[in-house]
Amino acid sequence: MDFELELAAFIGQGNALAHSIPLEGAHRHIFGYCLLNDWSAKDIQWWEQVLGPFLGKSFMTSISPWVVTAQALAPFRALMAPRPATVGPLLAYLAGASETLDLAMEAWLRTRSMREAGVDAVRLSLTNPRHLSWSFDQMIAHHTSNGCNLRTGDLIGSGTVSGESSTAMGCLTEMTMAGKEAVVLPNGERRLWLHDGDEMIFRARASRDGFKSIGFGECRGEVLPLLAQTEP
Repeated sequence: MDFELELAAFIGQGNALAHSIPLEGAHRHIFGYCLLNDWSAKDIQWWEQVLGPFLGKSFMTSISPWVVTAQALAPFRALMAPRPATVGPLLAYLAGASETLDLAMEAWLRTRSMREAGVDAVRLSLTNPRHLSWSFDQMIAHHTSNGCNLRTGDLIGSGTVSGESSTAMGCLTEMTMAGKEAVVLPNGERRLWLHDGDEMIFRARASRDGFKSIGFGECRGEVLPLLAQTEP
């Protein structure tokens, strides 16, 4: 069981079937943003990776309580980090200045024993959407490039937001080198994957000189034990 620290965008105005959205106008189709935890069963996900994945991702997705409008976050747009030269050039319809949001995104963990002892959550990650490989504008342009239509209210996840440093990774899979090296918590507990009773807390804040800081509220979720199976 793993968490995935992500940003998500809500589509405001969609596009007509068979009509694509060009990159330069894609941002106008975003209504607002929220935090997203794309909970993952990594053993299932790896097994079915060539199929989708399906069940490794389909059981739960959590979002933060506030949808912050794109208009409110406009002062916090920033250029994404340069793409590595090893990745290769972009196709023409995806090339151009790629912008995202400049946010301080955090993932915090509070285990059951920490909660029982009255100990606060510990921060596992501090990262920024500028580390992403693809902007929401590019994803919208690519998604609609074959004429597929987006609709008002559609939600697009950014994918795991991870930087290069060990403290900027957005999931346990990356932090533990796919389950090979445990994360050691301040109380001595070790985690390769999430345990029953673990609570994940996502936070994010946009800050820039001359503008009022904006947060998203907390995206919280606790891992509960498997329900007892009953005969149909």
